[in-house]
Amino acid sequence: MLRRLQPTGPQSMRNPNIPVTVLLPVLALLIGATHAGQPATPAAMAAYADKLLDEQKLNRDGPGLTVLVARGDQLLYKGARGMASIELGVPMQPDQLMRVGSVTKQFAAATLLKLIDEGKCSFDDPLSKYLPDYPNGSKITLLQLLNHTSGVKSYTGISGYMRNQIRRDLSTAELIGEFKDLPVDFAPGEKWAYNNSGYVLLGAVVEAISGKSWHQALDDALLKPAQIGTVHYQAGDKLFKGLAQGYTLNGQREVAPAGFLSMTQPHAAGALIGNTEGLWRWNQALHGGKLISQASYDRMTAPEGPAKPRHYGFGIGTDRLRDQRVLTHDGGINGFSSSLSYLPASQVTVAILRNSDAPGFATGLMARKLAAFAIGAPFADQKPVAVPAEQLKGAEGVYTREDKATRTLRVQDGVLLSQRSGSGMAALIPLGMDRFAFPDSLSELRVERGADGKAAALTVFNNGDSDGERWTRSGELAAESAYLTLSPAQIQPLLGDYSAPQFAIKVFVDEKGVLRGQAPGQPSFALRARTPRQLHVPEVDAKLDFSAEEAQAASVTLLQAGKRLVMPRK
Repeated sequence: MLRRLQPTGPQSMRNPNIPVTVLLPVLALLIGATHAGQPATPAAMAAYADKLLDEQKLNRDGPGLTVLVARGDQLLYKGARGMASIELGVPMQPDQLMRVGSVTKQFAAATLLKLIDEGKCSFDDPLSKYLPDYPNGSKITLLQLLNHTSGVKSYTGISGYMRNQIRRDLSTAELIGEFKDLPVDFAPGEKWAYNNSGYVLLGAVVEAISGKSWHQALDDALLKPAQIGTVHYQAGDKLFKGLAQGYTLNGQREVAPAGFLSMTQPHAAGALIGNTEGLWRWNQALHGGKLISQASYDRMTAPEGPAKPRHYGFGIGTDRLRDQRVLTHDGGINGFSSSLSYLPASQVTVAILRNSDAPGFATGLMARKLAAFAIGAPFADQKPVAVPAEQLKGAEGVYTREDKATRTLRVQDGVLLSQRSGSGMAALIPLGMDRFAFPDSLSELRVERGADGKAAALTVFNNGDSDGERWTRSGELAAESAYLTLSPAQIQPLLGDYSAPQFAIKVFVDEKGVLRGQAPGQPSFALRARTPRQLHVPEVDAKLDFSAEEAQAASVTLLQAGKRLVMPRK
């Protein structure tokens, strides 16, 4: 269901009786009006955004989303699809409020940076200066909280925590008490690891310095001065007009209400709600130099130390798109997902909010396509072409990158498949001239052939980058593994739910009698037996080793990409 606000005029001016045969050429004309180097007009942007949303084939009566694209002060597109409340039949509106999840982190980071600008604290201050009782707090700096290098245990990774403990209302001190005495993951400053506990501690520091709650300090220092009135802390004892209902998928992969959590617990790591308009205004204020000093902003957006290889600043990640720098962050929280991006060179904002935490919508891909179109450098549509079978067979083999990672190309049922070590299998889309596209992606692969027609190397262009990574042919294709057919008596001990703090899997037999495995919120995969207790998931190059107990396997060990994870039976 589409409800779009067009910056060029009221919705009522559109004629619903124009024949489709007329609309299609007009649509092509509008989209084609933007060429490389020519920034998109609002009309062209609206036509292109609608086209992308149409391609997603969203259920008009299911969870929805809102999308905004702007360039500087100019609104290019603002629209909505789906339902804000399925139960009440309320359609999604473009200004609907939703949880923004970890997009909250840049708001919290900027609040602390404002205090640094005012001389009330410094990057090198130890955590113990503000939280004297925190273990090893003298070794943890405010900088390490900002860029995820503190090493403290992330409470959202504690076994079972996200099921029941997350439902409780906790004060800041009580929330810190949930993780402060747990073993650290690494010494402060030694490594980088995304960490929600670090931003809870950051919020606690803001509270200690300001004498206010972290969200009240954010309001007073940044949101109110910038006149941003549609970003809020979701207090549990307040009503927020226009707040959408959040959804997920249940065990039968049906749409269901999102699991409950107390919004006291996401804290400064993820407890804000907002709409796309508010996120746009935030981008304008933050990146326009209106909130924090230039020195603080430069450090916020320039990853340093162990965070540099991970392209992570302070609550903001860095990326590139069409040779432009992108400052971006995604969010995921019970019932909602979000994406906020900003391109400094062109002042383009792309904001996407969804009232579902279920997989199946390529938020990042859509954001990149919208941003590229807005700056006048759109990605061409992927149009598959027929390729002779012998040409595909000539590309089969194993390829190795400089860092020793491997990629295997194999033809199966007339389709060229690509599988990187430790990753899933992708069916490549032939574009002609030995170019192939990855599905649901902007990435492409180009085959380089020798005189004998066999592939000698690959170049992979990730996310539409102009610079590719080279993979050199290093071996012939190995024979495919032979799999066993397990009897019902062999299958029965494997069935059940297995769980660890980092991951969980359900092993079951589907209605067609196929043994399958499924992680929460993910599609299920067929499990293929190499032995009665070792199963293979070829799509993601993973192995499941079940323990040897005769009646019921007590645990399963996941082996993938050189890592090993033991999951006890629940």
